[in-house]
Amino acid sequence: MTEEARPPGGRRRRRVDALTPAEIVEELDLHIIGQVAAKRALAVALRNRFRRRQLSPELRRAITPKNMLMIGPTGVGKTEMVRRVASMLEAPFLKVEATKYTEVGYVGRDVESIIHDLVEDTVVRLHDRRLADVEAKAEQRATERIVEYIVVQVSKGTLKTATGRMPIRISASGGAARAAVPNPDEGGITTEVDESSRRRIGRLLRSEKLDDAMIEIEVTPDLEGYEAYWDYGPEAELYREAPPPPRPRARSRVVSVRDAKRILAREEANKLVDFDAVVDEALERVEESGIVFIDELDKVAGHSPEVGADVSGEGVQRDLLPIVEGSVVQTRYGPVGTHHLLFIAAGSFSKSKPSDLIPELQGRFPLRVELSGLSQHDLEEILVKPQTSLCTQYQALLGTESVRLEFTPDGVTEIAHLAALVNERVENIGARRLQTILEQVLEEVSFQAPDLAGATISVDAAYVRERTASIALDEDLSRFIL
Repeated sequence: MTEEARPPGGRRRRRVDALTPAEIVEELDLHIIGQVAAKRALAVALRNRFRRRQLSPELRRAITPKNMLMIGPTGVGKTEMVRRVASMLEAPFLKVEATKYTEVGYVGRDVESIIHDLVEDTVVRLHDRRLADVEAKAEQRATERIVEYIVVQVSKGTLKTATGRMPIRISASGGAARAAVPNPDEGGITTEVDESSRRRIGRLLRSEKLDDAMIEIEVTPDLEGYEAYWDYGPEAELYREAPPPPRPRARSRVVSVRDAKRILAREEANKLVDFDAVVDEALERVEESGIVFIDELDKVAGHSPEVGADVSGEGVQRDLLPIVEGSVVQTRYGPVGTHHLLFIAAGSFSKSKPSDLIPELQGRFPLRVELSGLSQHDLEEILVKPQTSLCTQYQALLGTESVRLEFTPDGVTEIAHLAALVNERVENIGARRLQTILEQVLEEVSFQAPDLAGATISVDAAYVRERTASIALDEDLSRFIL
């Protein structure tokens, strides 16, 4: 992987803005088995976005994303592949299902809500990240405010614990502490107390010995920055002309010191984060790096789309076309251009063909990749090879109960064989079948795990066959829960 220099005493930080196609495929190989062609095509499409950012503004505007259509059965890794690269590149990402949308004129979600949801998610995630960046400073400021509140209330004799006792006493510089009130003009509290007393209060706060004391604090009503934007309507005129919402007035609350730490830290963090800058950055990220994954596109294609009797699948496609083609969508944070979003569509196309899509939409997905179904060998590798493989997950879950779970090679082969057989005879749901069978195989040990602490359970072929003996692998198989 492309990496930056190792910071002193820390791990190397991988650069995510310039991964080569080979590095993207290498990362995907850690989590997804097979599908080499799809991985390579996706890696090239993402690398082209990096290449485009290196060009002059004039040429950059002329280059459009190479949208992709993934064709393949369910459960072979289409969604996971796109989700992984979006997470790897820290790109705004949204997965939607084409069948959830209705054409204009019908009750339901219109396709523009795709962009609204993508922007909303990006703003919230970025805002939360910025809050985390200032967490330490916000907690320090909150502690300083709490010290001042305690100083005032101890000097006035109003600070009490749940038992009604005064938790601490303080000494004042030059005699008794002077009772004081908050100064609304300066935002501070004026009380003459020596520094040693303040330091002692700070130590007690950090040691949590004052957490049960009740103090009165001044706090602005909880209003996250992005909530204020709900006052803006969807029309562009409202974005420009609507006045900002009035700033809530501070009010007094009596809370425990424990709660005061949390409330004031959140308030101070919101003060430290410039929400307008967060919105600007989020909109830029969406326009330049956003990825939209449209699943089940095949179900709105052909003559019998699966979107309801009164809704035309072709109508949904025509509504999708302007967004995929490139247009400006008005969101509550401002206008967002979709011209350089990367759209990746997917579907099994078992009952229809890509050519059943309207020609205009077909042309907006120039890259076509076909994902193959999973063989028994693929299913075996999926069980054990990925970093967070299913076997690893179950071992970790039961390990919390001190139960050691071991999967033997012949046990893994038997699970994969059974999954492949059920997929062939009932309905092919790909790797998802492995989860169903593993739940059946491990149901008893999972139920009895609290009483099996210290035990080692070996999941071999005989164990798998014993736990699945009730499955009749014949014509009645379709009636079984698997």
